[in-house]
Amino acid sequence: MSNALKSGLCVAALLSSAPFAVAQTATDSEPALQDVIIVTGRFQETATGTTMDPDLMPAEGPDVARLMTRTPGGALVGNGALSGQVQYRGLFGERLNLRVDGQHFASGGPNLMDPAFHYAPMPLIDHLVIDRGVSPVSAGPGLGGGVDAVFKRVDYADTASPSLGYDLSFGARSVDESIAAGGVVGAATDQWRFNLLGAYEEGDDYAYGDGSVGGSQFERAVFGLSGGVKFGAHELTLDARRQNTGDSGNPPFPMDIRYFDADFLRLGYLGDFDGFDLKAETSSADVAHAMNNFDLRPSPAMMQMRESLASAETRSGAVSILFSALQGDVELGLDGSDTTHDMQITNPMNAEFFVGALPDIETTRFGAFAQWSGMIGLLNSELGLRIDSHESDAGTARLGPALPMGPTMLAMAFNNADTSWRDETVDVVARFWTPEQNGLSWRVTLARKTQVPSYLQRFGWLPLNASGGLADGNIYVGDLSLDPEVAWIGEAGFDYRSERFYARPTVFIRQIDNFVQGVPFDDTVGVIDTPQEMIANMNGDPTPLRFANVDARLYGLDFDFGYDLTGPLRLDGVFSYVRGERRDIDDNLYRIAPPGLTTALTWEEADWSASFEARAVAEQDDVSFTNSEAQTPGYVVLNLYADWQIKPGVQLSFGIENLLDQVYRDHLSGYNRNADSDVALGTRVPGAGRGGFIRLSLSN
Repeated sequence: MSNALKSGLCVAALLSSAPFAVAQTATDSEPALQDVIIVTGRFQETATGTTMDPDLMPAEGPDVARLMTRTPGGALVGNGALSGQVQYRGLFGERLNLRVDGQHFASGGPNLMDPAFHYAPMPLIDHLVIDRGVSPVSAGPGLGGGVDAVFKRVDYADTASPSLGYDLSFGARSVDESIAAGGVVGAATDQWRFNLLGAYEEGDDYAYGDGSVGGSQFERAVFGLSGGVKFGAHELTLDARRQNTGDSGNPPFPMDIRYFDADFLRLGYLGDFDGFDLKAETSSADVAHAMNNFDLRPSPAMMQMRESLASAETRSGAVSILFSALQGDVELGLDGSDTTHDMQITNPMNAEFFVGALPDIETTRFGAFAQWSGMIGLLNSELGLRIDSHESDAGTARLGPALPMGPTMLAMAFNNADTSWRDETVDVVARFWTPEQNGLSWRVTLARKTQVPSYLQRFGWLPLNASGGLADGNIYVGDLSLDPEVAWIGEAGFDYRSERFYARPTVFIRQIDNFVQGVPFDDTVGVIDTPQEMIANMNGDPTPLRFANVDARLYGLDFDFGYDLTGPLRLDGVFSYVRGERRDIDDNLYRIAPPGLTTALTWEEADWSASFEARAVAEQDDVSFTNSEAQTPGYVVLNLYADWQIKPGVQLSFGIENLLDQVYRDHLSGYNRNADSDVALGTRVPGAGRGGFIRLSLSN
């Protein structure tokens, strides 16, 4: 079997230069359960199959969330160069089980300007591990699937003599005049490992066919370390890093990032005892955040200048044991987290204007899970049960004397309300797949998954443009009585591969009860007869929305495929379709990706490859009336990518994106709110125009 076909079979659909996903993880995980997008390296054989990992992912900007567009069901919610959210089969934001190098933590701001992968700079990422369909209960709670952005590191060596290791990349991109550099450098033996890590990225406003997108610049720096030491059958690990994000634009939001200063620390232990393994870890994440409406966009009148200061602190811990039982492998575990949030809105020109919009909010979770994997008859199986106990409460909302009577009355009502909340959630996952026979493996998943409302959805007493990253222009109000979301999930599909062809289709449905969605604030829409509506109207929205529990449904089909053509040619592709709708009223869910197909034709030689890619996206007219969502037309974008393996450990990647300089607007992009731009206010932010990129990768 040719190398080209092998790489295709592992579902690296894109084409030499841009793999969509890999049917194996970088570990020995079962490919029926996980995908992986590997960002650095070359082709490699593993015990369970072939993975493709060329260091020539298309540049496409600094947002690692964009890589999800290259796996079936994945899409990017574009809210800014460093603020993109992962969408997977119609779900995005906090509904997905997202981790950065295995660590869970809370976003620093209520608008998710720093979603999880804001803290995963591209130069530091080795691969993305995608929980296929749904996350296992051992990975934590979440309404659907999940993704872990795994960092590069210098791993243990095979000998007692220290050896040097490094994995570095240096790149530039013309469309936004950006640069990106970073990676890891360290040393290791068979008993210890240590590496430093660092990255720096910056870019200007990016260009598109009709001009430039004002306020889309970015700046981010990260530095830290990773280490481990083995004591016989025991291992201790340490990971620590600091991230500083500077002035970075968010055109779909009413404010831009002034800074994110974040510190991450994680300690881990793994022990091999007689008859069982023990895993334990503890971690912390501290995020300080400032955003304003005057640094990166035209400053409003003095009375309208705003700067919001927010923070989030997360403390987490987990312990589990793994052993053989019931003719399979069992993992039993406990985990939990404690998170505090705070946000204050200020006017830097008026010291008496301040309001604690989200005051001293604390959320805690304590969970227990049991997971078994083994054979049931002729079927490979994974069964899991998770129970979580949740609590949350809020502090006292404080206002400055410059605030008018309306917010003061709402703050008094909030402070007099019982803001404490407690509930339990139960998740159940059952996965089954057949052993591969003649290249074919069938699979099915049944699950009950849950998600508790966010602190903004529950405690947002003041009408705000903050929406958890929806970027729909609406003003929202929270609801203390929200119930947890409950999704009933079913999906089925198969994986097939032959000497020349592979395909992995999946059909799925998610029936979601108590889905948290914005609804009209009251029954008299447009009649301003409440303090909330009066405040919202003063801020430009006479019809605010209230977060509420509704009934929803998501269903669809996605697959990847490939065919080994004559000679060194191969064709790869990914197709995704998802439909989101309300079940309680005749409306659609907001910000659902339209159908899309990406195909690429790749010519691959021993030390170089080149790909021609076509990405076709259909129109989206199934839009949300409730969220005032606009329809979008379809489009096609063409790209060229190539890479050259100069010698072992030295690789050059380059390409041209958007060859025809097509002006297109992705449906998941937000609406522009920055007046200092060639993009009209209230229209969708367009995608990047024609531009080239180049990247040099060095590894040892």
